[in-house]
Amino acid sequence: MSDIIRLLPDSIANQIAAGEVVQRPASVVKELLENSIDAGATSIQLIVKEGGKTYIQIIDNGSGMSETDARMCFERHATSKISSAEDLFKIKTLGFRGEAMASIAAVAQVELKSKKKGEELGILICIEGSEIKTQEHVNTPEGTSICVKNLFFNIPARRNFLKSNPVETKHILDEFQRVALAHPEVSFSFHQNDLETYNLPSGKLSNRIVGLFGKIYQEQMASCQEETEDISIYGYIGKPQFSKKTRGEQFFFVNDRFIKNNYLHHAVMNAYEGLLADDQVPFYVLFINIDPAHIDINVHPTKTEIKFDDERMIYGVIRAAVKKSLSVNNIAPSLDFDLDVNFNVAPQIRHGQEGSSFSSNAHFPRQENNNLKYWESLYDNNIKQSRLNYDFDESAKGESNGSFTIQSAANNLPLENMREISEENKTPYQVHHKYIIHQIKSGIIVVDQQAAHERILYEKFLNALEVKQIASQQCLFPQALELNPADFSLVMELESEINAIGFSFSVFGKNTIVINGVPVEVQTGQEKELFEGLIEQFKRNKSELSLGKKDNVAQSLAKRSAMKAGLRLTPIEMSSLIDQLFACSNSNYSPSGELTFITFTLDKLEGFFNQRK
Repeated sequence: MSDIIRLLPDSIANQIAAGEVVQRPASVVKELLENSIDAGATSIQLIVKEGGKTYIQIIDNGSGMSETDARMCFERHATSKISSAEDLFKIKTLGFRGEAMASIAAVAQVELKSKKKGEELGILICIEGSEIKTQEHVNTPEGTSICVKNLFFNIPARRNFLKSNPVETKHILDEFQRVALAHPEVSFSFHQNDLETYNLPSGKLSNRIVGLFGKIYQEQMASCQEETEDISIYGYIGKPQFSKKTRGEQFFFVNDRFIKNNYLHHAVMNAYEGLLADDQVPFYVLFINIDPAHIDINVHPTKTEIKFDDERMIYGVIRAAVKKSLSVNNIAPSLDFDLDVNFNVAPQIRHGQEGSSFSSNAHFPRQENNNLKYWESLYDNNIKQSRLNYDFDESAKGESNGSFTIQSAANNLPLENMREISEENKTPYQVHHKYIIHQIKSGIIVVDQQAAHERILYEKFLNALEVKQIASQQCLFPQALELNPADFSLVMELESEINAIGFSFSVFGKNTIVINGVPVEVQTGQEKELFEGLIEQFKRNKSELSLGKKDNVAQSLAKRSAMKAGLRLTPIEMSSLIDQLFACSNSNYSPSGELTFITFTLDKLEGFFNQRK
């Protein structure tokens, strides 16, 4: 019987190894950018075409490579930073030529040009599928230029699994942002399809954040810094009022290497306790400097997950640093020791006093005297003989500015009159500007107006995406909206779907669009906020739910444009909402799965009062 075990050829072994390192074009970008950083580059250019599928080029002014190093970097297990097993636990670099180069060369056509400082000529190496095609001396600038063409050209099955160009570009942008944030002392430029997306000069971390995410971040950043004997933490956190519902702008760096760690993220969220809504996430860029001997970075192929020998200590320091920053920057609420908590109660009219006074500033800010005047005029004759019962209408605080409801005189009507009013009033009734009660033959229904409106809009938008016909109302004053590059790429990816649901926009310069029209189903006047909300909700749904593109767009816009609880409706509007709801194909639930209405039959109502006919 012949032997069946044999060694794989190097070309096949490299292709298999490449599967762990080179998952998509963004993986190539990450490895090459990190190589340039370790080479001591102060200026790095990234050029990408067609989402990195056909062309990726990194040009740096780093130390360059000798002819031997340039050739060796394409060999398996070649490295410049490890000489013994102990070195694995004290790595300070990101990776210098080698390691990933063999994997990249196994699945792409690679052209490398490099020249060391002070030398007359550099070296050119062309390699395809691990096979050397050219190796010669050329005239080239100092530093290194690596061009990766036609990724996965020799593995069609892998290439077919790549996503659309905008999606792959988004992943490349993510990697670029992480490396650029970690090294603000290095200037970066990023061109995609011959258009400049970023041009970031070297500078401070705060300037780099603004350069990457936009000028709006100037007003929402708060510095954060803490240092102990074991670690130091520094960076910036976002103010609570600027938090978002989607994750994506949260960055941890350990020794300048980007990591993902839910446990440390929880430390930040814990520090914000009481300052954020349950579904809000703050922006932060936090750097952790620690002795490499206390971490293990080789627990994941992409090194985005690491192990700490004392993770609880790191958690505590991060939480303390963020809480300190919130306090120092007057973001977290502070205790007012001049406030007498014994008076933080509902206002009461006191017997035996001339007039009355409100003692709760929380409920009636700066309106004590005004309310006092009305109370005195209404009850001057009998204030000493009676106490009023009143009920604060919490749902109407925002529009009534601290109003209160006095028991109606209708409560004293004879029972017969009350029954007549009840029988004649069959129009819908709104409760707390949130729910709609409507009489039906078998009893009553209670409709959640926001959930119902979401369902109505969702089905309209989804139908529009199918037939691509929905009316659009033109904006009287078109509004320009500047997006970050990642969101701009997403908008371009969703252009046909966004147009189909009634938005009309045009590209206006770098990462900027002009909103010319909105769907007729939504109110005008807040076009920018609605469009931004659509993008944010789409990203949130994408991270949390498994939805198709059209379904996600329809659900996102319905969520952001539906009426909110607290909106007063007329009887005609309530009736129309109910009619439209029951005309939907699925009227029972909102797109996110919430009940739109509940029914109380007469038998059920009578059961509450233990009555039997």
